[in-house]
Amino acid sequence: MSVQVEKLEKSMAKLTIEVPAEELEKAIQNAYNKDKNKIQLPGFRKGKAPRKMIERMYGVGVFYEDAANELINNEYPKAADECGESIVSNPKIEVVQIESGKPFIFTAEVALKPPVGLGKYKGIKVSKQDTEVTDADIDAEIKAELNKNARVVDVTDRAVKMDDQITLDFEGFVDDKAFEGGKGTDYPLTIGSGSFIPGFEDQLVGAEIGKEVEVNVTFPEEYQEKSLAGKAAVFKCTVKGIKEKQLPELNDEFASNVSEFETLAEYKESVKKKLEDRKNAEAKAKKEDEAVKALIDDSEIELPEAMVETQQRQIVNDFAQRMQYQGLTMEQYLQYTGTTAEKMLEQVRPQAEERIKSRLVLEEVAKAENIEVSDDEVNAELQKMADQYQMEVEKVKEILGESQLKTLREDLAVSKAAEFIVENAKESAARKTTKKAAEKADDADDAEAATEEKPKRTRKTTKKADDAEAATEEKPKRTRKTTKKTEE
Repeated sequence: MSVQVEKLEKSMAKLTIEVPAEELEKAIQNAYNKDKNKIQLPGFRKGKAPRKMIERMYGVGVFYEDAANELINNEYPKAADECGESIVSNPKIEVVQIESGKPFIFTAEVALKPPVGLGKYKGIKVSKQDTEVTDADIDAEIKAELNKNARVVDVTDRAVKMDDQITLDFEGFVDDKAFEGGKGTDYPLTIGSGSFIPGFEDQLVGAEIGKEVEVNVTFPEEYQEKSLAGKAAVFKCTVKGIKEKQLPELNDEFASNVSEFETLAEYKESVKKKLEDRKNAEAKAKKEDEAVKALIDDSEIELPEAMVETQQRQIVNDFAQRMQYQGLTMEQYLQYTGTTAEKMLEQVRPQAEERIKSRLVLEEVAKAENIEVSDDEVNAELQKMADQYQMEVEKVKEILGESQLKTLREDLAVSKAAEFIVENAKESAARKTTKKAAEKADDADDAEAATEEKPKRTRKTTKKADDAEAATEEKPKRTRKTTKKTEE
């Protein structure tokens, strides 16, 4: 195999990969061996027809597609390694030549890691985070633990009140007509959970078991069922059962049951320590997010479209896997949410771009500061993975392979770079100030910054980006990983 690299505009490149004719012949024979049992020709038993006879009957190229796929899957990863370029997208493949007796030639258009004009990464301003743990914080955490350990008991001697768990029969009417999907039997509902449209649950407070209650509500204008949006409705409801939570008594016995401590005082102190650790971790993450975003804004980066596409698809694939763990396919998710894969791709695009830029600037910081990762640090990370999956470290190494171990080392360097810019950031107190005072403070900071050596910056050389896939929900933690190499 031979590979030639042609640099294109906007951090793109075209690899031209040539595979010897004898390798093509082997691939064609493999395709024949795989498919011959599915082919039957007159005069031959099924699976016994010679390759030449099949090619004569169906055309000389009958096995070309399978042969080409085999060679591309085998040879492209080798070519990507051999070319010496930092490929950051999946390839766009095009077959140039496929003919028995001649070399097989195909091209792969890929994105290369774009240049970064690194901005100021020392002295970045970040907001001062409040990490104080109050008595109210501790009480709320303990209350949550009390609720987790509460008993649920049947109630028969009173009406419904807030936070009760009830069993409900209901039927909804609009303009005195029952509507589809508006009826439920033995429906479990926690009053105050917000499971139903606004106002519904509040009107069930005071309802008695076995007595019908009319609940009057108006569907929100943005309600998903358009035929009901904005319309007034009446629900005829009957409470069939009431349950309430009974919280355990907050004492030493409770503390010893839910923790390793014997007294309530010790337990409260441990809760405080846990909250302090959590708030400190959250504060660190927020500072890091602010610092990295500020660095991105001060740096010059233009992303190749294919790189963004690849990252978008990676985000969507990760989301699809999470859905599978919950027993939901991506097709079902799209159907239930009324969206499309194309819309999800557009929604996730900003997230994909931010992930990529975050990784790129932090890699540049690691390079500028000569940040290195020791073998001990890599081994410590491998041990964490081994503990998490209850495996031997050597087995984890075997599963990861050389390529993923290299990526792990790079990820750790990026994490250290993020810590570096946070350690060298300047905290600004989150307090109100006059415009004049703010400008004065900014001038002072700018004067100080002028005395620091500013890193050299390279010009932008690429622009824009394109398609992708998507998902959802909350904004994920800033991830330092982006696609390093193309997938097979």
